[in-house]
Amino acid sequence: MKAQNYIYFLGSFYNTEILKYPNLPNVILTMKTRTYIIFLSSVLFLVYPLLTAFNNDTTKPFVIVLDAGHGGHDTGNVGNGYREKEIALNIVLQVGKILEKEPNIKVIYTRKDDSFIELFERGAIANRADADLFVSVHCNAHSSQAYGTETFVLGLHANKRNLEVAKKENEVIFLEENYQENYAGYDPNNPASFIGLTLMQEEYLDQSIMLAGLVQNNFTNKLKRKDRSVKQAGFIVLHQSYMPSVLIETGFLTNKSEGAYLNSKKGQREMSESIAEAILNYKKNISLATTNSQNPIITEEEINEAIEGTEEKIYKDVTFKVQLAASSKKLDTKPYNFKGLKELSRNEEGGLYKYYYGETSDYNKIQLMKTYASEKGYPSCFIVAFKNGKKVKLSEVLKEEDQ
Repeated sequence: MKAQNYIYFLGSFYNTEILKYPNLPNVILTMKTRTYIIFLSSVLFLVYPLLTAFNNDTTKPFVIVLDAGHGGHDTGNVGNGYREKEIALNIVLQVGKILEKEPNIKVIYTRKDDSFIELFERGAIANRADADLFVSVHCNAHSSQAYGTETFVLGLHANKRNLEVAKKENEVIFLEENYQENYAGYDPNNPASFIGLTLMQEEYLDQSIMLAGLVQNNFTNKLKRKDRSVKQAGFIVLHQSYMPSVLIETGFLTNKSEGAYLNSKKGQREMSESIAEAILNYKKNISLATTNSQNPIITEEEINEAIEGTEEKIYKDVTFKVQLAASSKKLDTKPYNFKGLKELSRNEEGGLYKYYYGETSDYNKIQLMKTYASEKGYPSCFIVAFKNGKKVKLSEVLKEEDQ
């Protein structure tokens, strides 16, 4: 009889002395038999979870978030009449189809149709999934007949060309509602917006570069595409994700030949196969690494060093804080209640206790503190502003100061 039947038997035993077994006649139990069965059933009840555990694979899957650039009313570039949003989506869906055939891999898409997904939300999708990898796919454009593939990792713009590529991709934020709240203080046209904000991704930089290199090698060696190399630039969609992340520019739609290739079924199939193979090779390589290198941790000392090395951006008469949580429960503002974070405070607002980390007029500092809070286990934390002791809209504070 199966373990489940024994457990059912135990539950029903106290209601009747005659039990019906499948395919067996009724059995009337004596006191001795009843005692024995109670003992046996109790043992099975205790070990049943252990017995069933052997049938369940509890290994965490390798989670890959695939991001097709643009979508919806954001068409991306339309060089030679081709639509970046459609080509990127076709490639991403084919990459996912290949990866989903592999054991212990989970694929998550930021979009699977012609939807507009905010840049802010794309990174949040990956963070909520605790993803191991974030891969964003795009198509390039230029006023010349430039051609070739390039793969970006997050970093400060190394040159003017990288800045221009990043600005082009980042300006989509202006198509989003409430972009001033989601990207408070960020100006796509100002490279200084990224200073001090890349700390989290720098922890994963080596891994991101590894994947970017594998992607470019496949494009160059297998598909004979022109190699424009692995580069660094400040893409918001990469900054929002807290894991190894790359942004792939599969080629230039504005180039007559390359645009036609990327718009073709053959081109999209070959690009997707090369990207998927690179991801699988990356997974094999990273599985050989140590736990610490797979999951780097930002230390308090690193945050303090970053704050000291970052230019101050002071807002007079304004106090910034990082809101960690809101609860009806009153907690002591001690590090042991907030994952080791210090500089804690608590306010009662509207019947809830709101818990904050940090207190400064330096907006650059509070952004770094928000990054650290996210790393410590508060991925949904956000920055709030107070003026003369009253909470005010962050976007309004930043807008007033910039005028």
